[in-house]
Amino acid sequence: MNSQQLIDQIKKKQSVLCVGLDTDLDKVPKHLLTLEDPIFEFNKAIIDATHKYAVAYKPNTAFYEAYGIKGWQALEKTINYLNTNYPEVFTIADAKRGDIGNTSSRYAKAFFEDLGFDSVTIAPYMGKDSIEPFLAFAGKFTIMLALTSNPGAFDFQTQKVDGVELYKKVLETSKSWENSDQLMYVVGATKAEYLAEIRKIVPDAFLLVPGVGAQGGSVDDVFKYGSNANAGLLINSSRGIIYASAEEDFAETAALEAKKLQEQMAVHLQKLS
Repeated sequence: MNSQQLIDQIKKKQSVLCVGLDTDLDKVPKHLLTLEDPIFEFNKAIIDATHKYAVAYKPNTAFYEAYGIKGWQALEKTINYLNTNYPEVFTIADAKRGDIGNTSSRYAKAFFEDLGFDSVTIAPYMGKDSIEPFLAFAGKFTIMLALTSNPGAFDFQTQKVDGVELYKKVLETSKSWENSDQLMYVVGATKAEYLAEIRKIVPDAFLLVPGVGAQGGSVDDVFKYGSNANAGLLINSSRGIIYASAEEDFAETAALEAKKLQEQMAVHLQKLS
């Protein structure tokens, strides 16, 4: 998928919603636990119910790796289901990888070629040679952590180096890397006031914005400070959608929550058009 295809989906669905598939067997409806693959069955039901409102899906790989080979198989089935049935949606492997060059190449191959994700999240702490192997894959996107939504973000990311916040140095430096046009950036919704500063540095890039819903982030604030002419946003909600109900109506309830967010987003998107 290229940027224009993603932009077209945003315009068509009047949405920048990304649904986070952080599937936890301790939280899924109990009746699913009797099935052969409850993780996949939960994901499938959520996807089928919410795809009208979402332009992206983001499985967090930790929730699959925690269950060993069965979890990894459920992740593979989930991405295959998305690519087969809803090829228009943007897929994100929320893996937060990043290592020296040859290792990063293997990570990239696993998520882009073997599993067939459109993008993967990566941590930039090791620098250029840990990121460019991901950027070498044509038609794929690398989503780099920039300013995250967790409280510990202030430990390093906002500390000043030579008078400039570290996250700003990371953003500026990343623009010089090969194929940097394939970069997107993670910026937490709980840091919405920082989005205006980030937009000055990367005006055209897409921003993946977690933290809306259960973490308290605001759709209105994210658009106010972070949107560009093409929206340039993917706003993620995980728990607030997928765990809105623990009963047999979980998928229908998830769809209602997704629709509420999509309607909020449409108000802002109409102002951009």
